[in-house]
Amino acid sequence: MCSETSILGVKTKFDYDLITIGAGSAWYPAGMYASRYSIKNLIIGGLPGGALGTSHKVENYPWVLSAPGKEIMDNFRDHAIASGSEILTEMVTEIKKHEDHFHIKTSGKKEFKTKKVLLATGNNYRKLWAKWEKEYLWKWVSYCATCDGMFFRNRDIVMVGGWNTAVTEALYLADICNKVYLVHRNSTFRAENIWIDKAKANPKIEFVLEEEVEEITGDALWMTGVTLKSGKTLKADWIFVAVWTLPNVDLVSEFDLKKDDEWCLVVDARQETSLEWLYAAGDVTTNSNKFRQTIMSAAEGCLAANSIHEDLMKG
Repeated sequence: MCSETSILGVKTKFDYDLITIGAGSAWYPAGMYASRYSIKNLIIGGLPGGALGTSHKVENYPWVLSAPGKEIMDNFRDHAIASGSEILTEMVTEIKKHEDHFHIKTSGKKEFKTKKVLLATGNNYRKLWAKWEKEYLWKWVSYCATCDGMFFRNRDIVMVGGWNTAVTEALYLADICNKVYLVHRNSTFRAENIWIDKAKANPKIEFVLEEEVEEITGDALWMTGVTLKSGKTLKADWIFVAVWTLPNVDLVSEFDLKKDDEWCLVVDARQETSLEWLYAAGDVTTNSNKFRQTIMSAAEGCLAANSIHEDLMKG
C-alpha cells in the first residue's frame, strides 16, 4: 500500500507527484525545478550523470571553463537533492498507465504510483564495433565533435559516417584541425548535397569511401591512427563516430507514442508527448532542433517541470 502524499498541498494516494526516469543533464534540472515548485518528485536512473558523466572534459557549458563531465553532473545532482528531489539509482523496468496514474517498477523490485512521468532517457550512440573502440572511449573516441573537437585543434582527425551529422561535423573540424579523414562504408552519402559539396570543396577533408574502421591503434598515452578493413592505415590523433543515434524509447514502446522518422519522441512546446501526463526532455525528444548539448537538455528539463507544475495546479 502506498502512503498518502501531497500534491501542492492536496492529499493524494500517489507515492509521488512526478517521477523522472533518468539521471543526467535533463533529469537533475527537472527535479530541481520540480522541487522548487513544491512537487514531490523522485529521479530514477541507473547511470548517475548520464552520458555526460563519462566525458573526460567539458568546456562548452556556461560558467564552467573546463571540468570533467562527472564533476558537472555531480553538481547537478547535488543541486537537485538540496532542492528536495529524491534519487534512486536503479533501472526502471516497466511503466504502466492506469486511469489516473502511472505504475512504475524498478530493477530493485520497487514499485511506485505517480501522477506524472518525465522521460529523459537520452539516446544510445551506434558503435562501430571496431577493435579497441570500447577501451578507448572518451580517451580517443568520441561521438560528439561539437563537444570534444576543440581539444584536438591543429591535429589529424578521423570522422566516420555518411549522414548530415558526420559531414557537417567534418566541416566544423576542418576549421580547427589540420586534416579530417571522412570515412564512409558506402560510395554515396545520405547527407544533403549542399553539405557534401562543401566538404568536397574543403582542402582539409579527404574522403575515404567504401571503407570501414577495423581497429583503433595506439598505446597507453596516444592514439596513432586507425586500420581499415582493406588493410589501409590512416594516421590520426582522434576518431569521431557519427553513424547513428537511437533514442531510448523501449520503456514506452507499448504506448504507441508519436515519433519522427528517427524515433525521437514528438513533444509539444510544453514538453508533453502524445500521451497525456507523459512528458519527455533531452536527447530523446524532437525539441531544441535536436541540438544534443547539455544546456539544451537542461533547459528542456526545466521547461517540463514548469509545465507539470501548471498541469498539477489545474488538478
